[in-house]
Amino acid sequence: MRLIEEILKEYYQSWNDGFKTKDDSKIRSFMSSSFTGYWAFSDIEKPEVYDYHYDIINVLNQYDGNTIKEFNVISKIERKEGKNFLIIGTETSKITGAIHSAKCMYVWRLENDKWKLVREYIEMEN
Repeated sequence: MRLIEEILKEYYQSWNDGFKTKDDSKIRSFMSSSFTGYWAFSDIEKPEVYDYHYDIINVLNQYDGNTIKEFNVISKIERKEGKNFLIIGTETSKITGAIHSAKCMYVWRLENDKWKLVREYIEMEN
């Protein structure tokens, strides 16, 4: 079985590739069909909620091809005898030369012997 750290690296590389190609297929391949995401920042009262069917192409089109996302794991908690992981970390994005950071919490689960992202909670730091 592949290490979850390898999967995280590939997941973030799929985003970086997507910024260049504007193709969401690699990104979506990491997502569970039951995926739910939550995104927020300090100026909103309730997080935005999205699911597997959200428009990733629209998101990719908002950024130029030089945009880069990276992830630094702060905490990794194995659950369900290694079939589920709770990952907490910091996402750093370089967007048109400016650095943006967010705290993230991901839930990854083994589905048919493949790691799939089930939930994500993203809170922008600024």
